[in-house]
Amino acid sequence: MNNRHYNIYFHTHTVSGIVISVVLFVIFFAGSFSFFRDEIINWERSESTAITKEIQLDYNSALKDLDKKHILHGRNITISKPSIEERVAIYMEGTKDTLAPAKQKEGSFFYLDTKNFKSYTYEESYSLGELLYRLHFLAQIPYPVGYYLSGFTALFFLFAIVTGLLLHWKKIVSNFYIFRPKEKLKTLWTDAHTALGMIGLPFQFVYAVTGAFFMIKLLIVAPAVMALYNGDDKKLYQELEYNDPDYAYEYKKLASPFNINELVSKAKNNWKDFEITRVIVQNYGDVNMHVLVEGELLSHKKFVGVGKVVYRVSDGKEIAKKDPISQNNYLDAVKTVLYRIHFGDYGGYALKIISFVLGIITCFVIISGVMIWLVARQKNNMPEKKRRFNAAVVRIYLAICLSMYPITALAFIGSKIFYPLSKSNLFALYFGGWLLLAIFFIIKKNDGFTNKFCLISGSILGFLIPITNGIVSGDWFWTSFTHNKIQIFFIDVFWIALASISLYVAYHLKPKETVS
Repeated sequence: MNNRHYNIYFHTHTVSGIVISVVLFVIFFAGSFSFFRDEIINWERSESTAITKEIQLDYNSALKDLDKKHILHGRNITISKPSIEERVAIYMEGTKDTLAPAKQKEGSFFYLDTKNFKSYTYEESYSLGELLYRLHFLAQIPYPVGYYLSGFTALFFLFAIVTGLLLHWKKIVSNFYIFRPKEKLKTLWTDAHTALGMIGLPFQFVYAVTGAFFMIKLLIVAPAVMALYNGDDKKLYQELEYNDPDYAYEYKKLASPFNINELVSKAKNNWKDFEITRVIVQNYGDVNMHVLVEGELLSHKKFVGVGKVVYRVSDGKEIAKKDPISQNNYLDAVKTVLYRIHFGDYGGYALKIISFVLGIITCFVIISGVMIWLVARQKNNMPEKKRRFNAAVVRIYLAICLSMYPITALAFIGSKIFYPLSKSNLFALYFGGWLLLAIFFIIKKNDGFTNKFCLISGSILGFLIPITNGIVSGDWFWTSFTHNKIQIFFIDVFWIALASISLYVAYHLKPKETVS
């Protein structure tokens, strides 16, 4: 590689990496915990449910209960299961009956407990798991700014990965095995950055591509909508199979009784290992009432196995069917594969743990890259003013990034002690505490102190998490294991392991002199 190309790749890699470093760290740190979103939600609520994506609900009883509260006649009702928990998501459109009162024409979204049919608004159902999941794509920043910011960060991260790969291409094998912790500081950070970067390269590439796709796909498809569909986005979504068929409302009440449970069970029995993930009831109580039952095959049976059956309720006739074994097309494969490799939901706890470790490794790669940048700019021939400015920039970076560990552990304790913690209070605890901690470290002006304090305090709080859970709920990790409360048991043991590792690292760190 000639010097010109090397310099282009080097500066592109450095600039793109430094610009996005803080945001990228937040995305990967929160994203790593998001692999356990379902477990965190159940741990927080002291609930444990069957580990399956399938909706487990008595549809007949649930709809009758909802009909008493909301009057469902003429509505379209969508029942889905966004995460593995005891609640399902319910979206009700306003009734299609033009003669109905105005209140019935209003749509609503809420969560429904599958056991007692108690409903919760989104705010009432908000949890720490949801906060961390949404933080990993910056959803707390008003839409669409947060989405686009996370999407373009993923895109810039892709540039950093590609340029970094090109920089190290000729020495990709030899550099992978080099690690010299006893050499000078820059060498230590460079070796760690290169070796760990190569270990996590496939993982990082996948998440850069899928993250950019999920967050900025609207900008990607916008030109296509304008050019190919004359600005009609409905046609595009119809071709992408995002829109469900809409059956006309006939203004005639369905005289015969109907059994939704029977139709869902009938759809499930079409294929072995088929899980029901979404049920849509259209024109509830009308003569033209239809039920759409969607699901997918177990991932270890068929990685892309999306199926659907549509029933006309008046006579129970099957009017449309999509076979998950033989009728999945290229579009189904793209949507399913991108979703599954991003969320890592197809390999059980083993894949989630591996993904978490690779996510944390990526966080270390980001930090080590920032430290390389700092050490390279602390040479004696550089003006003192610039050296201090560079050190201040990195101090702010480290304060924001490293303080995420103890504040996340503290949020676990707070969400358990004060459950149910409202969305606003959870925000105040997490983001308020994060801000105060970051300001403290910035004022302290000691990167070594920041690093060690965050590791030790995060470890201590991490050990307190299972203790807090045991005291508050009585679910000590050994009792939750014996009672088969796997999700609660996992979070407790996970924090014990994580706190042990971070405490070990903290007590084996050697302080390095930095510019203040």
